[in-house]
Amino acid sequence: MPRSAREPGRATVQVTNHRLARLPDVQSQEVAPRTTPGSGPVVDVEQAEAALVEHYPRLVRLAYLVLPPGLGRTRRVLTAHALVQRALPRRRASASVIPAQAAGGTDGGGEDPGYSLLRLQVLRTALEAGRPPKRTAWPRRSQLPPLFPQVWGLKLFPRSGGAEELALDQQLSALSGPARAAYVLRGLERLPEDHVRKVLSAAGVTRPTAALREASRVPRQDALLESPEFDPCSLQARPTDLMRRRQHTKAALAAAGAAVVCGVLLAVPSGGWGPDGAAAPGYAQNPAARAALDPAKVTKVPPTAWRTSARTDFSVWPARGGLTGDTALLRRALAVWSRPGGSVQVSATPGTPSGAPAGPPQLLYAGRVDAARVVIFYDGLRLARYAEPARGTDGAALDFARVDAATGAEAEAVVLGRADGNVRYLTAPWVTKAAERDLLEPSAEAVDLGLQDGVTAPLAGPAEATGSCSSWNVLQLTEGSGIRLLTDLGELTPAHLTVGRPGAPGEASEPEALRTWSPFACSLAAVRSQGVRSVNAWEFARQTLPDGSGSAAWVCTRADTWRGDGPRVLAQFQTPGGRYGAVAAKAEGVTACGTKDPHVLAGVLWKSAEGRWYLLAAGSSDTGSIRATGGVTGSADGNLLAVRAAQGAQAGLKGTLEDGRTISGLR
Repeated sequence: MPRSAREPGRATVQVTNHRLARLPDVQSQEVAPRTTPGSGPVVDVEQAEAALVEHYPRLVRLAYLVLPPGLGRTRRVLTAHALVQRALPRRRASASVIPAQAAGGTDGGGEDPGYSLLRLQVLRTALEAGRPPKRTAWPRRSQLPPLFPQVWGLKLFPRSGGAEELALDQQLSALSGPARAAYVLRGLERLPEDHVRKVLSAAGVTRPTAALREASRVPRQDALLESPEFDPCSLQARPTDLMRRRQHTKAALAAAGAAVVCGVLLAVPSGGWGPDGAAAPGYAQNPAARAALDPAKVTKVPPTAWRTSARTDFSVWPARGGLTGDTALLRRALAVWSRPGGSVQVSATPGTPSGAPAGPPQLLYAGRVDAARVVIFYDGLRLARYAEPARGTDGAALDFARVDAATGAEAEAVVLGRADGNVRYLTAPWVTKAAERDLLEPSAEAVDLGLQDGVTAPLAGPAEATGSCSSWNVLQLTEGSGIRLLTDLGELTPAHLTVGRPGAPGEASEPEALRTWSPFACSLAAVRSQGVRSVNAWEFARQTLPDGSGSAAWVCTRADTWRGDGPRVLAQFQTPGGRYGAVAAKAEGVTACGTKDPHVLAGVLWKSAEGRWYLLAAGSSDTGSIRATGGVTGSADGNLLAVRAAQGAQAGLKGTLEDGRTISGLR
C-alpha cells in the first residue's frame, strides 16, 4: 500500500505508483516511520513483564476460569499458573488494539497495552488446552501437563465457595471453551460484546458470535467470578495418596538406576568420551568430522599475516581475545556447532546453512564480552558465533551469518555481543579507528569509541519508537583507504552503507553523502533481519515543485542481500525542509536501482502550499518521457512529470526510456 504522513501547515505528500489505486490524503513535508496499519502499539518485554507482575492474580484467575474443568482442580491450578508465566513474550510484540478493560472496570489494567497482549496470549493457550489432541499431529505444549510450576507430595486447589459458586462452576463446565471465554471476558474483564468478539477472533475462535450466544445461556453473575472459589492464587493444600507415593518412589529409583547404567554403556564410544556442555549427546564417527571438532586443529592466523596478504577478508583475521588458549571453551563451542542441544538458542540469517563445519574452522575470537564468553569461527562461507554465560553453559546461543565473497568494508566488523540496546564489535586488524555517528545528524561530529585488541566500546544501537525515529546510530570505521559506515540491522554482520549511481557507488561518510542519507536513515528499519549485505542510496532525480514551492529530491534505496536474491527497493520523495523522506513506491526481487538495470520510475500525489493538488513523477536520467493514465492524464518529455490532479485521484504511470524500452512505475 502507498505510504504518507501528515503535519498541519505543511505541503502535502501523497504516495502513488503505477497501479490504479486510491491514495490516502497526506498533509506533511516531514514523513516519519509508522507502525503497520491495523496493528496495536509495540510492547517491550520489560513493559509486558511489569504488566504480568502487576496483574498476575487476575490473569491466573482468567486462565483458571477458561480452562476445562475436566482437568481436575489441582492440574487446572498449575496449568493456569504455567500458561500465565509462559505468556511473557521473548521480544517486542504488537499488542491487541482492543482495550485491556472497559472504562469503569477495576483491577484490569485500564488501557495498558502490555496487559492486553498478555491477556490475549493467556486466552489463546487456555483455549488450546481445552481442545482434544489430534491423532495426526503432536499435542501442543498447552495440552500437556505443565513442567513448571510443580508441587511434589501436595494437592493444591482453591478455597471452596458456597452453593452459588458451585452452581456457576457446573454451568460453566457445560459450556464450550470459546463460550466459557466469552462469559469470562464479559463478566470478569467487563468488556462490551463487540470487544469480546474481537478478542475471541484474535485468540483463534472462528465463530465468536456463536460463542457469545452460547455464553448468554448462563445468567450473568459477575460478582461470583471474583470469589475465592475461582482464585488460583489463594490455595488449600492436602497430601497426596501416601501409600501409592511410596510405591511410585521405589519404582522410579529402580528405573533411574537402569537408565544410568544404560547411559554409561551408550555414552562411551570406542574412541573415548565426546565433548559435553550445551551440545546434544552424540559422537562424530567420520574422521573428518572428528577433526573439525578438535580444538587443537583449529586454524589460528598469525597477527601480522594481513600486512603481507593481498586479501582483505576474514581469512586474514588473526585470532584475538583472552581465551584463545582455553581448550575446553573451544571444544564446547565446536561441539555445540556440530550438534546444538535443545537448550541452545540457534539463529541464522536468511539463506545461511546451519550445519556442522566440513573441516577445522578458523578462530577469529575467543574471550569475555560483558557477562559472557564468546567464540567466533569462520569456515570460508559462514561466521559462527558461540556465546555462553560467564558461569555454566545454560542459556548458550549459536548464531550464523553468511559471508561468502566478503571483502573490504563487508569484512571489517562482526558483532561480538548485544546488551541493554548497545552493541560491541570486533573489527578487522587493518581498522585504525572506530567511532559512533548519528545518521540523522549529518553535521554532528562522530564520537570516538576506541579500540582495544580490535574490540570497540559499546555502541548505542539504532533508536526506533512507535511513530517516530529520533536517531539512527551507525559504526564509522577508519582504515588505510578511507572511512566507511556500517549499520546494525539485528544480525551478526553489519550492512555497508553507500551512496551514488548503481555500479559505481561511493562511501556514505562524505559530508554530501551524509546529507543524502539523513532523511532516509529510518527507512533502514524495513530491512532488519533480512540478511542484508549493503544498502545504497541514489538520488536519481531532482524536481522543481509547482507554485514556487522549491525543489524535491527523488532517492532510491536498495538493500542487497548476501544470498543474492530478494533485494528490497524503496523509491522515496523528500520535499524542501522535510526531516524524513516519504516512501513513494517499494518492491522486492527487482532489478530497479541495481547494477544490472538501474532504471526506476515512481510518483506521488502532492498538495502545494497554495492548496492545489498535483501528480508528480520522476524517472532516472535516461527516461525519455512519462505518461500518466487513469484518473489523471498527462505526459511530459524527459524524466519529470507534474500535472494538476484531484485529491484522492487514481493514477497509473508508464515511462519510455531513451532506447525505446517501456517501464512501469516501481511496484
